Amino acid sequence: MNLKPTIIIIEDEKNICDFIRTTLTAHGYKAITASSGQEGFSFITSYLPDLILLDLGLPDIDGIEIIKNVREWSLIPIIVISARSQEEEKVLALDSGCDDYITKPFGISELLARIRTALRRHHASKALSGPQPIYTCDDLTIDLAKRLVTLKGQEVHLTQIEYKLVSLLAQNSGRVLTYDYIIHTIWGPYADNNNNQILRVNMAHIRRKLENNPAEPHYIFTEIGVGYRMKESQS
Repeated sequence: MNLKPTIIIIEDEKNICDFIRTTLTAHGYKAITASSGQEGFSFITSYLPDLILLDLGLPDIDGIEIIKNVREWSLIPIIVISARSQEEEKVLALDSGCDDYITKPFGISELLARIRTALRRHHASKALSGPQPIYTCDDLTIDLAKRLVTLKGQEVHLTQIEYKLVSLLAQNSGRVLTYDYIIHTIWGPYADNNNNQILRVNMAHIRRKLENNPAEPHYIFTEIGVGYRMKESQS
């Protein structure tokens, strides 16, 4: 599967936004753009990116508010790209929870290096605090470090959301995760009532890809009225 890291660019200057998107795409990232704070925050909760590039001077919401809102429920790396160069602005953004701060104009090589560093630190922190990096059970293997899912030795192609759901269940294998816990963890505290149906749809898709008979699952079980449980890892 080897999913491309997803980066959301929240920037209202179209030329800059298009340039960053083109550059990131050329370097192996999946880039999603938003021209306002409201749109950007909606994309963050929908796509659950690996990293956020954020301009502070947005037309509807100050970028600082977006940083604070995201930090209430997620440690997604945030790199600010802003024309605000005063020290107090940088300090405020960093204290609010951003991981790095780049002042416009900037060099693309520097931006790419900052992105690599932020992703590397984030993955390292998850590895130190997380469970075993490989889930194995019968014919199913999930390599959490490589973001690779294989069934009977064949790579399984999952969407970004499907992979996040499978990896969450794998990291908690043997435990029942409630619907509310899964929705809060995957979509954040701002998820609406539609996310319960979205969760069920995604789980149905996952079962079609992993199970020989989705009606009689072998790996992911439904605890009716409560949530989901993945068969305990054998590793």
